[in-house]
Amino acid sequence: MVNEYGALAEILGAWRTAFDAHRVDDIVALFADDALFQGLSPQLLEGTAQIRTYYEHVPAGMTAEVEVLRSRTVGPEAVAGFAAVTFRPRSGEPLPVRLSVVAQHLDTGWRIRQYHVSRAA
Repeated sequence: MVNEYGALAEILGAWRTAFDAHRVDDIVALFADDALFQGLSPQLLEGTAQIRTYYEHVPAGMTAEVEVLRSRTVGPEAVAGFAAVTFRPRSGEPLPVRLSVVAQHLDTGWRIRQYHVSRAA
């Protein structure tokens, strides 16, 4: 049985560490090759090449705080959940968002299969 909270905390912790350091290769490595992705723009992305381009355009110095809010097992070796994320640019106002994520344990470890952000009130 999968510990869904632990799995999400693990992958989102790795995402945060790579994001804060602006290590695009490490961020992209956390996603499945065919991952579905929607960041802060309305553009729908698919696959690691498009996800790489997205993260290459994130301003250096931006950091993120992440808190897993809910998690569920959705299948063998697959979990889904919600997280509260606050993006903090080097200068300017913090941007709180909600993240919906699905992760699956593949041969290479936990990988994000679906990632969707929406602005929080």
